[in-house]
Amino acid sequence: MVNLKHKWIYYALSVLVAVLAAHESVGFLCFLVVIGALCLYRGFHTVHLMALAMTGILVYGYSSWQLEKLDQPLELPAVLTSTDTYTINGQTLRGLMKDSEGRPVYIVYLFRSEEEKQQYDSVPLAGTVFLVEGLLEEPAPKNHRYHFYMGDYLKSKGAIGILKAASLKKLDQQEALLQKIYEQRFRLSRHIERTFPASLSAEAQALLIGVNEGVEPEIERAYQKLGITHLFAISGLHIALVSLLFFQGLLRLHVRREFATLLLLIVLPVYALLAGGAPSVWRAVLVVELVLLAKYFRWHLPMDDALSISFILFVLWEPGSIYQIGFQLSYLATASLVFSGPILARATTWWGQGFLITFVCQLLTYPLLLVHFYELSISSFIANILFVPLFSFVILPINIILLIISFLPGPFGGWLFYLYEPARELLTSLILYLQDIPYHMWVAGKPTGVWPFILYISVFIVLILLIKKRYQHAAIYLLIPALLFHSSRYIERDVLVTFINVGQGDSILVELPYKRGVYLIDTGGVLRFSQERWKERRNNYEVGAQIVVPYLKGKGIAAIDKLIITHADADHVEGAEEVIKEIRVGEIHITPDSYKKSVMNDLLDEAEKQQIVIKEQMAGGEWKKGQAQFDYIWPSDTVYEGNNDSLTLLMTYKGFKGLFTGDLEEAGELALIMQEGSKIAGIDVLKAGHHGSKTSSSERFIDHTNPTLTVFMAGKDNRYGHPHEEVVNRFISRNLRYVTTGQEGTIEISINKNGITMRKQ
Repeated sequence: MVNLKHKWIYYALSVLVAVLAAHESVGFLCFLVVIGALCLYRGFHTVHLMALAMTGILVYGYSSWQLEKLDQPLELPAVLTSTDTYTINGQTLRGLMKDSEGRPVYIVYLFRSEEEKQQYDSVPLAGTVFLVEGLLEEPAPKNHRYHFYMGDYLKSKGAIGILKAASLKKLDQQEALLQKIYEQRFRLSRHIERTFPASLSAEAQALLIGVNEGVEPEIERAYQKLGITHLFAISGLHIALVSLLFFQGLLRLHVRREFATLLLLIVLPVYALLAGGAPSVWRAVLVVELVLLAKYFRWHLPMDDALSISFILFVLWEPGSIYQIGFQLSYLATASLVFSGPILARATTWWGQGFLITFVCQLLTYPLLLVHFYELSISSFIANILFVPLFSFVILPINIILLIISFLPGPFGGWLFYLYEPARELLTSLILYLQDIPYHMWVAGKPTGVWPFILYISVFIVLILLIKKRYQHAAIYLLIPALLFHSSRYIERDVLVTFINVGQGDSILVELPYKRGVYLIDTGGVLRFSQERWKERRNNYEVGAQIVVPYLKGKGIAAIDKLIITHADADHVEGAEEVIKEIRVGEIHITPDSYKKSVMNDLLDEAEKQQIVIKEQMAGGEWKKGQAQFDYIWPSDTVYEGNNDSLTLLMTYKGFKGLFTGDLEEAGELALIMQEGSKIAGIDVLKAGHHGSKTSSSERFIDHTNPTLTVFMAGKDNRYGHPHEEVVNRFISRNLRYVTTGQEGTIEISINKNGITMRKQ
């Protein structure tokens, strides 16, 4: 009989490669040859090789069949059943529903009234059958290459597409066991909201049932900076503790061990559903289930085989999960612990073991973290040693006890909350304080091309060297590739001017050769209008945090020398607060007297908190860096009156001229010609004033500047009709080239001795 012990990892790899091949390209099947070679190297039996190849072929066929089902059109109106994956935020319902064939589709529906919203928000929707009318839409393109793309999310969920629902009509309510479990999860969530203090409710929901919607963005970001975000997720340690408490509780009640094991086998999947069914939860549950089954039937199942089998089952159930970040991190982190036993066994103290566990997990996941998030928390090595035991053995058990007590009558629960809440708020204050300590985030940028492979090869070599106790060599193989990757962002010899697509607004990044100077002109923003309270979102969409910062970090930019705010309009400054929270800024330049406008308050408050120098600038201000010269040529007075006092910057570099005009309008343009006529004649790249409004880009100004390339920074299908047809025709009639960020996306201009090159980002 062929022994499969410690061989399941190869079958897991075979499944992974086959699913990738089905999703991406048949070329991935060539990796099966590599796996076969590894098997031969490890002395694989011929039967294993045949089984391995057959596994890959069968899984490839199964995955291809699943993808073919997704290509079949969805007939509308459609009968769809809601899943447990949905959110109600402000006026919008978003989530996954399934058609009669089980194919997921992403629904977006706008409530027509407050009463309708309350109707949907007051009951669990999982298992509700709807007749849905609407239109299928393609995911919106990314604003830039580092921006979140909805198409990737749909791919990870195996979803058909996005259905903009015009109407939802309830037809039926399923009464299956699965829906009953989802209903109990909904009721538990509402019970926690009612009975827990507001400051504790969000954490309790996250730790106990995997609901993270109530966590404040500021708190979530603090946990990310400290590298302890996983504490808000239900992890393998959570599952282990719950399993231990349940099992030991049954034994204390004199339940036979065999029967207790069977009960645990039944309860764990139910808890996984109650906990939201995240990849980390199912990974832990599947491993525990496999180990318990093996013990029950007296089989010997090593932990690496249990992990590999759970991986195979998960991927076969949901093939798109291989694209989910949580799935990737969960299995990589667990694999790092399973296969690093000799390293972890060397720890003689609890803090030593905590450090080694954190180090090994970070080592194996850090290239993946950089691919997805472009940065890494250095402080996590210390933070995890302190906070993992605290959350696992103190805060989680306390929340379990508080939940149980919250169902009991009497004042006892209130007393416990009264005692616990101040201590927990003190811990939150400490975490917020620690996250403000500078320089504990390594912003390395996104590894592209061959870099992910280089970094992972170094990681595997380091693990081998650590097992062999060759620590100095391990340090060399770890640090040199990381430092080379970090340094790769400084080898750019051209000047880069990037017009970041922030929708209806401006944000322009200027990078000098070798990153000797980095300047950001405006930060985009959202024009917010007053609306009824029931339509307000829990967390507002932030252009600075969700578009500008990811672009900067994706390029490995951790610091900006100068942040230039051309004028006090929301679509130019509203995102600045989020930018300076995440990116170090040397100084901020603003147009005179604009600081008095209320839209500047958030920026001014955060700048004061960080002690960033703010300088008012006007015509005559200038600086030079290498061969690049920067001159402020407008405004010429200190009274702020709006768009025509936009801080206007002229950049020159080896004969290149770039003019950045903010929202300058015709009166300002004509005055600028009168004042600086010779300087602005023959412009290579012009950032058109006021997004291409018909009040800007006057004929006289265009004729005088005669730009080689003009960039209109305007949102796609914006409500203002920018750039205005009349303005566009002025450029067309003169045979002048122009582009619009709303149509083309983010645009990067590369400037060197051969001229200028434009490419989309």
